[in-house]
Amino acid sequence: MLLVKQWTSDLLGLLFPNLCNACGNSLFRHEQLICIKCLYDLPFTDYHQYADNRVAKQLWGRLPLNAAMAMLYFRKGAKVQNLIHNLKYNGRTDVGVLLGNMLGERLKPAILYQGIDIVIPVPLHRKKFKTRGYNQSTFIADGIAAQMGIDINENHLIRNTATESQTKKSRYNRYENMKDVFQVNSPEDIIGKHILLVDDVITTGATLEACANALLATGAAKVSIAALAFAE
Repeated sequence: MLLVKQWTSDLLGLLFPNLCNACGNSLFRHEQLICIKCLYDLPFTDYHQYADNRVAKQLWGRLPLNAAMAMLYFRKGAKVQNLIHNLKYNGRTDVGVLLGNMLGERLKPAILYQGIDIVIPVPLHRKKFKTRGYNQSTFIADGIAAQMGIDINENHLIRNTATESQTKKSRYNRYENMKDVFQVNSPEDIIGKHILLVDDVITTGATLEACANALLATGAAKVSIAALAFAE
């Protein structure tokens, strides 16, 4: 019976290969989603350990954040980009949960991220959500919340305006593009709370700035930011 199960597993592996979401090579039986080599090679930032990291500095003076960090460096054509592409465009929401778990493991003992009340993913506009079918940041937030034992809520913050692409905009134009895009539902649930705002990739931080400002204006006591990756 054991040989039959192994043969069946090998046959399914040939027909439907289980590939690493970072490098595209076949996974061994004990590997899940990301191969051991890619996990070892991931470019971790360790920004959760330092209040004055590059992500936080990028947002200094723009809003009163409690803390900000990203777990990985994002470089075009590299493995982190492959992971996030599979999460966002290939339906691999399980990659988001796995990476969120890894992020949550780092945040749980971090001094700056103590006392968080609610984890909130950066929302998509309903049109983009309908096209994609899911919000990738929700699955990252799920992984973080599970590790930290904190509630997640994706209804408190909504995106009420569909914005233009940010890709070719300057930092100022990105900020102008994002102003007044987000609104808070059930503000009574936000007042006095420490919110962890979660996104996939930080570039200029304009989207997160707009989200955090909406939460703080509604009465949140603190807003901290955590993302999977930081685009240098």
